[in-house]
Amino acid sequence: MSETFFDRHKQMLEKAVEMIHTRGYWSPFPEMPSPKAYGDTANEDGKSAFQERLQKPFALDQPGTIGQVGKEDAPFGVKLGITYPKVDLGVLFPAIQNAAASWRNAGPETWAGVALETLVRLNKCSFEMAYAVMHTTGQAFMMAFQAGGPHAQDRGLEAVAYAWSEISRIPKNAIWEKPQGKNEPLKMAKHYRIIPRGIALVIGCCTFPTWNSYPGLFASLATGNAVVVKPHPGAILPLAITVEVVRPERSEPCCS
Repeated sequence: MSETFFDRHKQMLEKAVEMIHTRGYWSPFPEMPSPKAYGDTANEDGKSAFQERLQKPFALDQPGTIGQVGKEDAPFGVKLGITYPKVDLGVLFPAIQNAAASWRNAGPETWAGVALETLVRLNKCSFEMAYAVMHTTGQAFMMAFQAGGPHAQDRGLEAVAYAWSEISRIPKNAIWEKPQGKNEPLKMAKHYRIIPRGIALVIGCCTFPTWNSYPGLFASLATGNAVVVKPHPGAILPLAITVEVVRPERSEPCCS
């Protein structure tokens, strides 16, 4: 039997759940952009990946695409020149509803496992994300790396941990039995399912586009909901990269 994402990241999830209950500090995502933590070529690989995106459309397959948008200002003088898919909402939302059905039916372990795998892949993209955040928000590189990468990923992991902590308290099956004196007891076999609420909307901000978006994004994914991401027009690229990793067209994470 092949390893699932949930199996792969179960130990990390258990540690995260422990930390939200004990209120201690722990993070699986190194906050310093050091070669020891991320590899000797991570910075150059991330910078190259960022530069490769410039002056071209962002390749993201979106249902109902009707054109391109995007005019991000580059505070440090690097001309981004990136455009992004503009979608017809009348086409997008029916497509989301169709996709949401299979996601809903996948179940809590898949929701959590996919969310955790996404965070691990985003961590491998931390240098590319740092340059994307830096050249859209105007943050210095170190702040862009930490807040746009590992600290944002920590917030996403925390959201998954809280979601899993609540979901895992609900039994899948239970036997309810009530004594009836001399008569046979009343018995019921109960079965429980976690039912997602629907389609979530994440609205990004211009100052900390990932740090402020990941809690809602990953809480929604980890509870089985489909998510629409609406970036701030001044900081689209960091959330576009995020969406690309969440629903990858490639088999390997970026900057791997």
